[in-house]
Amino acid sequence: MKKGLGKSINLKLFRRGILVALLSLSVVFISGCGQTTKTATNEPVVELKLAHFFPATHPAETDLIQPWGQAIEDATDGRVKITSYPAQTLSQADAVYDGVISGISDVGLSCFSYTRGSFPVLEVFELPGITYANSKVASKVAWEGIKQLNPQEVQDTKLLMVFTTGPGDLYTKVPVRGLDDLQGLELRATGLSAKTLEVLGATPVAMAQSEAYESLAKGVVKGNLGPVEVLEGWKQAEVTEYLTMTPFLYNTLFFITMNLDQWNALDPQDQAAVESVSEKFFEETAMDLWDKQNESALKYAVDEKGMEVINLTQEEQDKWISLVKPIQDEYVAQMNKNGQPGQEILDLVKNLSEQYNKEYQ
Repeated sequence: MKKGLGKSINLKLFRRGILVALLSLSVVFISGCGQTTKTATNEPVVELKLAHFFPATHPAETDLIQPWGQAIEDATDGRVKITSYPAQTLSQADAVYDGVISGISDVGLSCFSYTRGSFPVLEVFELPGITYANSKVASKVAWEGIKQLNPQEVQDTKLLMVFTTGPGDLYTKVPVRGLDDLQGLELRATGLSAKTLEVLGATPVAMAQSEAYESLAKGVVKGNLGPVEVLEGWKQAEVTEYLTMTPFLYNTLFFITMNLDQWNALDPQDQAAVESVSEKFFEETAMDLWDKQNESALKYAVDEKGMEVINLTQEEQDKWISLVKPIQDEYVAQMNKNGQPGQEILDLVKNLSEQYNKEYQ
């Protein structure tokens, strides 16, 4: 693994330092983080609390967190036990990472983009203009890329795995078959997605995903950009009619990470077990967690709701990718300004995406 790239940004550390200090004050009200009991054979048990924002019924909890935690308990002969706290019961989604640092929780699952600016290198994995065939490709690119880059910005926790939504698509009330159809079209989007759609000529409207259904139903917006799973999970197939496939516009990166002090306190054999189990679950579960949801949602949208799927021609895709290239250029320039090899980072991700698109088509 390459040595960490560059120095962390002072502003980021200052801002995070203040937040961590405030969060640390509340640790006294949270009992049991990193609590130690005994196994049946009288060995110490490290009990770890895991914070995340997904509901208890979401596949991130039922298909990944619960079996992963049980596998870690089994692999450590009961010496490491993880208890999940879903639905933001320990930390709000945008405070999960700093909550792990401060000890509000011992382990956390959330999105890097919820604290945009705190992870500048990792924003490369969410840039538009890079094509991902599916979430398996996008997840593999991100995890392999992070291992090679080993950025300073994630050295304050023990990163156990990352995974992604994979590509997001446009689902709209009117057909979008080319750039002309996109001009001035009001679309729900936030953050980098909003910037991307604006460059393409659309009119982004910021709102939470929970507000999108009603806004689509009332015609406040004419569409949305995101993973296909929301068509079923958030029932947005009921209020849209067309699905334009855009595998180069969207990707969201999730993390599972652990408090560094808790990690360092584990016995080396238990550290090895946790890493081994995490790699196994990354490969077998996390990599394509969103693919499974997307496949189910696509079938629901087309077969039950009659949505029309639109595939852009290669010529049309090239036009869109050309228009979003300045966002990539801006990323490179910002990295260079921060003392990071921006073009090298971007090229690494593009090369990995090309490699894994071929492998996981």
